[in-house]
Amino acid sequence: MPRLFSIRAVWAVASALAAPAFGQESPDTAEVPAYVGTETCIECHEAEHESWTGSHHDLAWTEPNPDTVLADFNDTSFTHKGVTSRFTREGDTLFIESDGPDGKITKWPVAGVIGITPLQQYFVETEPGRYQTFDVPWDTERNEWFHIYAEQTLPASDAFHWTGPYKTWNNRCAECHATDYWRNYYAATRTYSSTVSEIGVGCEACHGPGAAHLEWADEDGAALPDWPRPGLGETGLTIDYSASDPETEIQQCAGCHSRRGPLQDGSPVPGTPYHDAYRLSTLRPGLYHPDGQILDEVYVYGSFLQSKMYAAGVTCSDCHDVHSAQNHGEGNGICLACHSPAGNPDFPSVKLAEYDAPEHHFHEPDSEGAQCVSCHMIERVYMGVDGRHDHSFRIPRPDLTIATGAPNACTDCHAEEGPYWAQAEIEKRFPDPVNRAPHFATTFAAAWKGDGTVADDLVEIALSDLPGIVRASALETLVPFATPGHAAAVAGALEDPDPMVRSNAVTVQRAAAPTDMVQRLLPLLDDARRAVRQAAAREMLAAPIASMPARYEAALTSAMSEWQETLAATADFPETQLVLGGIALTTRNLQAALTAFRESVRMDPQMVQAWAMIVRIEAAAGRMDAARETLEDALRVNPGDPNLEALAAQL
Repeated sequence: MPRLFSIRAVWAVASALAAPAFGQESPDTAEVPAYVGTETCIECHEAEHESWTGSHHDLAWTEPNPDTVLADFNDTSFTHKGVTSRFTREGDTLFIESDGPDGKITKWPVAGVIGITPLQQYFVETEPGRYQTFDVPWDTERNEWFHIYAEQTLPASDAFHWTGPYKTWNNRCAECHATDYWRNYYAATRTYSSTVSEIGVGCEACHGPGAAHLEWADEDGAALPDWPRPGLGETGLTIDYSASDPETEIQQCAGCHSRRGPLQDGSPVPGTPYHDAYRLSTLRPGLYHPDGQILDEVYVYGSFLQSKMYAAGVTCSDCHDVHSAQNHGEGNGICLACHSPAGNPDFPSVKLAEYDAPEHHFHEPDSEGAQCVSCHMIERVYMGVDGRHDHSFRIPRPDLTIATGAPNACTDCHAEEGPYWAQAEIEKRFPDPVNRAPHFATTFAAAWKGDGTVADDLVEIALSDLPGIVRASALETLVPFATPGHAAAVAGALEDPDPMVRSNAVTVQRAAAPTDMVQRLLPLLDDARRAVRQAAAREMLAAPIASMPARYEAALTSAMSEWQETLAATADFPETQLVLGGIALTTRNLQAALTAFRESVRMDPQMVQAWAMIVRIEAAAGRMDAARETLEDALRVNPGDPNLEALAAQL
């Protein structure tokens, strides 16, 4: 099947990455002003600095010293699942002693401090330049050590062990705890040379690099040549926050407060559109419940996008002080700023009514049940002790609990009474069924169980006026069931205003006839957002194309180049190696596929899909002994896995 030279070029780079033999350098930032540090901002922004000092952003990452460390390192210990960790000090140096990557008890100096409350976590340098977050943090409210995953037994051979790839500070955490962070992973040596302008979330993490802003402030902008400069606002910053543009603020906050995959190596310059820097996770099993409520730790943005608040133009700063990270008001006060008989002129669509009254919440005034968040922002605990609120601001739906198993706020407290009781109470107290309309949850729940009969319903959801993240999730869920007819039905979603919808509509086109798919996807190769361009490029990899108009060929080459950059930037992710193996199979480069899949299982021995592909490739090549040996290795670290056992029965 003929392919364009640009697709061959993608595999040339991808193959080298899988080898591994490629190092990702920090991008050339010559056109971006220099970072100058938070201390430089204080003179003119003293009040903001005072508010920020001591905040979660300020203390997101600090050096270990007596002023920052809250835990007891005076020869204390904690035992979890038979492993005893010790916390000691020698002079000013703190040490953690626990099971290392080889399972042996090893001692490391503490290299960094993470956070301030309700827990404080620590990381150590297990190899030169590689930092791992330790799974036994300090509970700052109970003043004791605890294990984040108390119910799990995670030996050193498990990828989710604290020394594994999913706990590497460099690639899973640091970007959102720092200012101007670059991962700089060298696949050839499997090492990091990470850099940062400032640890902690400083002024420039949200406002952009400040060198040009200092010039503007010194000269009041009047005597500067060529001002404003390209890519900068009137005051010399890369981002300007305006009350008339809520989306800029929301997307800037979302860069860290979301569950997403990165499209580049490190911190995007503030002002970079979200979908140029990340792929936002959809509502999918394991992350969300079928109705969109939070399940795993998804960090707010995906929830907020589902809300009427977001649709009405509410921004993060309407509820939270952006410098102190504290709420505007306590208790119900923050909600009553808009949801009251007086209302808020900034949001005239809000219904004027008395909400802070028993006639609405049916609980004793000032009780926990009378709190707005108790019913409309359910709380779930992550990292053992850290309660997070769902930001979709939903009305309790016990009927969806009955239909799908999704939780509801009523039975969070009234667990013994159960969802049928709760539903009866809701119907009695709120007889108007307007808020109990049919919900996408029932369709998602069925599809997640493999019921392809709901495919037409997924199309209907994708083409509805529901929030973009819901429609995008319907498109992603549709993929395994899609027919050419479904692909044609959702082709209009490729032009949707929401980049998340467009990028997920791309994947559905796999079900279309090749010529239809190519014609529909070609325009998206130069889409305004990188996430969409890359989605289109991925699908074009297997397209039967011999030639195309020069404009599209240039767009394809550019989109493929961007995809190369993402693959290079995330070469330290087992998931990326799995993708590289898939690319190699598509291009019939079996040796490169083996290399990528082997690198994936080296990083993550629980990556069963990669093990299975290695076994199949070896068997297809007639190397049965190698296939059996690989399968034995896979079952040794994944005993009883049904997919591997089924594969064993075939050999």
